[in-house]
Amino acid sequence: MQSSAAQELEKPLLSGADSVRRRQTGLSQILILLLNDKASLVAITFLITVAVAALFAPVLIPESAVTLNFDLRLLPPSLTSGHLLGTDPLGRDVLARIVLATRVSMALAVVVVLVSVAAGTTLGMVAGYYGGRCDDIIMRFVDVVMGFPSLLLALIVLYALGSNVTNLVFVLAATRWVTYARVARAETLRLRHFQFVEAARLTGCADITIGARHILPNLMAVISTLAAMELGGVVLSESGLSFLGLGVQPPAASLGLLVAQGREYLQKAWWLMTFPGLMIFLLTMSVYILSNWLGIAMDPVQRWRLTSARRALSVKS
Repeated sequence: MQSSAAQELEKPLLSGADSVRRRQTGLSQILILLLNDKASLVAITFLITVAVAALFAPVLIPESAVTLNFDLRLLPPSLTSGHLLGTDPLGRDVLARIVLATRVSMALAVVVVLVSVAAGTTLGMVAGYYGGRCDDIIMRFVDVVMGFPSLLLALIVLYALGSNVTNLVFVLAATRWVTYARVARAETLRLRHFQFVEAARLTGCADITIGARHILPNLMAVISTLAAMELGGVVLSESGLSFLGLGVQPPAASLGLLVAQGREYLQKAWWLMTFPGLMIFLLTMSVYILSNWLGIAMDPVQRWRLTSARRALSVKS
């Protein structure tokens, strides 16, 4: 039995002028589905633009934009002054600071998600594959972690160990790996009785080989969708902790820290808090929209329904 993750994508949509059915590659099918979903297309375009700007921020941002200049302090947003989003109390360009802060926030979120995925998926696969006492021990530990308030745990750990990027990654990953563990366990419980897994076991394959070659590829669709959704949640959590003063510390800057620093000037310099907050909203909203589309694109059942409906519409037209 072929795994769903390894199955070929269905035949692509045919336009009214096309009379010849042909098989296209998986990438072409994904691109067609993306182009047919305008909201997801806008979301991924925005995320790619932000990612490129954040990645090449040291090259794109001139040094003068982040240098202290009290003659330029608290300039309002303007197209003529050269500061599109205004300046902060130290005369630094707000747009440049938002780009640099987004670089920090997104990098931290990606690291947290990768650590959470690795730890949670591994433990979930072990629990689901072996079952019995191993399953009980792992899942009872998962229940304990999920039963403890994540924000309270983060506040306690960061207050005790100190506020820095390493501790922030640790505490965010420690509260989010449990979601991947539960999902991976549920899928592994289902997959371990499939014929291709039983056949691999009967041929003498080691458990680690079965997990890596036969079970893990079948988990990637649901884990990838969950990871994309969690990316937005991590950005929000990091912003909240940084806003409370327990996240990223100066001279580094994150989006949450920019919002926290701008609240003191909210009445006379509204842009200091508004634009970083707007960036947080756009990032998380784009990630959630993209994760929803990813869940449809990577699910053969939902993708089949979507393409079939569009074929029906094209035939009627």
